[in-house]
Amino acid sequence: MTQYALVTGASSGIGLALAEALARRGRNLILVARKRPALESIASELAMRFSVEVLFRVCDLSEPQQVTGLLFELEEQNLRIDLLVNNAGIGTAGAFVAQDWRREQQLLEVNVLALARLCHSIGNIMAGQGSGQILNVASVAAFQPGAWMSNYYASKAYVLHFSEGLREELSRYGVSVSVLCPGPTKSAFFRSAELDVSGIENSKLMMSCEEVALITVKALAKRRTIIIPGWRNRLLALSPRFAPRWLVRKISAKINQRVGKIA
Repeated sequence: MTQYALVTGASSGIGLALAEALARRGRNLILVARKRPALESIASELAMRFSVEVLFRVCDLSEPQQVTGLLFELEEQNLRIDLLVNNAGIGTAGAFVAQDWRREQQLLEVNVLALARLCHSIGNIMAGQGSGQILNVASVAAFQPGAWMSNYYASKAYVLHFSEGLREELSRYGVSVSVLCPGPTKSAFFRSAELDVSGIENSKLMMSCEEVALITVKALAKRRTIIIPGWRNRLLALSPRFAPRWLVRKISAKINQRVGKIA
């Protein structure tokens, strides 16, 4: 039976780079995102360049009914997924209570609930098969609280801790769970979250999506638990352990205020 790697948020950024890196290694793909024209173009290009099978499914992961429909379709078509990549994510910036609640709810639906639901459904199938891999995408933000992006930081902390716990639960069934925690990456994320990163745009701290993807697929082959691309980002993730919590909160708040242009 043909096996597929399913990648959410596959139409741009890290998701697209991961899809390309996997296709380059001969993996068949199922790409999931909201925009059909982009998915059609990407699927056609990857299939032609790497001679792999590339399917796509249009799904807005912030809509629970669409997630249900996606899972039903995968089951009905008996598509076997041996790698699930939960990459789709939303970011918001600004004072939490001043935000449009609908946008904050969408963040939780995509970053937390859709991710958990896909892990629950596909992870259950993998456990029954006795094999498979899951990669959940968090962030270095997962290692600390982040005022002015409180909901986003908290959602990524959930992804980190959930993934670590799920790894222990599924390991007995031959299923490996990893979590990717990238730092600042050149993608559309900052624009969609209305963040100004011009100060670090050309710094060594900012990695390309292709760099992140290359490091990630190599780490997946070794079944790493926590994948943090780049030594600078590993230092960022480690540093909160050596400072008092009140200081960590203050520093992250100052940084987020500056990049979010928050008074």
